[in-house]
Amino acid sequence: MPYVNVQLTGDRLAAEQKLELIQRITKVFVDVLGKDPATTFIVIQEIDPENWGVHGTSVALRREARTRGEKL
Repeated sequence: MPYVNVQLTGDRLAAEQKLELIQRITKVFVDVLGKDPATTFIVIQEIDPENWGVHGTSVALRREARTRGEKL
């Protein structure tokens, strides 16, 4: 029973994009591992960039710096 947790930051995905991700990820588990799609669970979590840190700062601050042309 696969459980896949997809975590993303940034722009919110449209419902159609989420559905496509769910369908394609499920298909990979069916095609590659022979898993039953009825017991393959995909969870999409959209994380606020202020709540995701990397390299000692938040993704939100890194993106702001990038838009100002600052090197990261």
